[in-house]
Amino acid sequence: MALAHLPKRKFDVVIVGAGGSGMRASLQLARAGLNVAVLSKVFPTRSHTVAAQGGIGASLGNMSEDNWHFHFYDTVKGSDWLGDQDAIEFMCREAPKVVYELEHFGMPFDRNPDGTIYQRPFGGHTANYGEKPVQRACAAADRTGHAMLHTLYQQNVKARTNFFVEWMALDLIRDADGDVLGVTALEMETGEVHVLQAKCTLFATGGAGRIYAASTNAFINTGDGLGMAARAGVPLQDMEFWQFHPTGVHNAGVLLTEGCRGEGAILRNANGERFMERYAPTLKDLAPRDFVSRCMDQEIKEGRGCGPNKDYINLDMTHLGGETILKRLPSVYEIGHNFANVDITKEPIPVVPTIHYQMGGIPTNIHGQVVVPKGDKPNEVVNGFYAVGECSCVSVHGANRLGTNSLLDLLVFGRAAGNHIVASALASRNHKDLPADAADRSLERLARLEASTSGEYAQDVANDIRKTMQQHAGVFRTQAVMDEGVTKIAAIAERVKAIGLKDKSKVFNTARIEALEVDNLIEAAQATIVSAAARHESRGAHTVNDYGDTPQHPNGRNDEEWLKHTLWFSEGSRLQYKPVNLKPLSVDSVPPKVRSF
Repeated sequence: MALAHLPKRKFDVVIVGAGGSGMRASLQLARAGLNVAVLSKVFPTRSHTVAAQGGIGASLGNMSEDNWHFHFYDTVKGSDWLGDQDAIEFMCREAPKVVYELEHFGMPFDRNPDGTIYQRPFGGHTANYGEKPVQRACAAADRTGHAMLHTLYQQNVKARTNFFVEWMALDLIRDADGDVLGVTALEMETGEVHVLQAKCTLFATGGAGRIYAASTNAFINTGDGLGMAARAGVPLQDMEFWQFHPTGVHNAGVLLTEGCRGEGAILRNANGERFMERYAPTLKDLAPRDFVSRCMDQEIKEGRGCGPNKDYINLDMTHLGGETILKRLPSVYEIGHNFANVDITKEPIPVVPTIHYQMGGIPTNIHGQVVVPKGDKPNEVVNGFYAVGECSCVSVHGANRLGTNSLLDLLVFGRAAGNHIVASALASRNHKDLPADAADRSLERLARLEASTSGEYAQDVANDIRKTMQQHAGVFRTQAVMDEGVTKIAAIAERVKAIGLKDKSKVFNTARIEALEVDNLIEAAQATIVSAAARHESRGAHTVNDYGDTPQHPNGRNDEEWLKHTLWFSEGSRLQYKPVNLKPLSVDSVPPKVRSF
């Protein structure tokens, strides 16, 4: 079917993804009177933001002395100096504003006796530049993401945002100038392809955590925004950095919030020892996630794991008491019963590090504008294209994200992108003409599936991607294992081209959706493994046994050669690099030093 015969709709802005960042951006736009369409594979309140438990980081100072300078320092240090310090300063300074704004939208935060927002400690968050833990995580029990997503959805309904529920975006539409003019999308209910034309397109599609076998991510987190951007020639930045959350339920992968340790839970080995005191004497169990995950893995490797197979660590919160647990951690109590058959008020729960969050993504500036290298400019803006949330890389998280900074990232940059689009006087501009081949890539992908009479089942290929990534890009990596992973993922990429589709029906054909998602999974997987194999150092979540602690390179980090961002291009699976911005907006920079806790 040619472009002329496809149904078309025009909007000021098309947003792909209805999680926290997408709905925070759409709210700014709809309130400004712009015509906004928000696409989502699931009902908005089922977006993966709903699973966030612990809190939103903001230096309100309600529970202990705090200010944005401390938050800024912790985020730079947590990023292992790969975060851009201008973006980090912007986020930390905006944090109190966006939290109070959310409170005024009706967000049901937990409260202190004086009525202020309750804040709990979280890993890597300190006062006075690392001297002591600080209470910075603004929480609604252990259902913060749930409360936030419902609050934003209600505000969007009030603002009359257009939601396209159970629609899957397929590909970006770009013209000869490289400008982004909208997306092609599949309506799941009918199986029809539509062209959604826009003056601005904003991606808020979340992460690609389903490229790993053991993941806290929902099944919808297949890296759709990353795949669409990569196929359209936009590079993916810093994809070698994936965060393993220390406390996924053993054999289930379900997340137990860092809020457990914020409330006082303790990690114990088979001897009952609180082993984090040996590794991080100051912050103990509240060290940053990459550090705690490696310490847990070390305990297991050295034979001090728990259980008959000595393959997990115990998270003990029995000393907190049933009343505190049921008030502050009600979801964790339910998860213990449902996924581990454990009453956490009476016995510890088995946990292991589990893939949780991607630090990399589509490169953007602090306004959410997508930026690419062009000539001697490392950050040339792509007209009409924005990205926010986990699918983007600003980069505020660098090589390792601090807990609570993900929900903060959603709010700050969703709002910033919305404001920037509103300020661009979008309503007075006309839509650019669509190129004749606007829908060709999407139609070819679908035609290939429709014409298939044989070929592999999409989920078999997807499972092989996950198994390979788990084996070759895990908590601890070696150069040889990563190099082997590059070869294996490249071979799977060839198999993706020959996926077959037995069910050719149109209405709610989930097999077709899954096959289309594999096209996105493989882009994220290749970006990750190729970028990881090429980074010859250890930094943050990228820990390579070959690059260990030396006098020249403490912790295996090599700032002389590798203090730079990776850019992976899908075409030719090639890499480029660009410098890290070590200059904040208004304060002194935090120069690189050894991370200790």
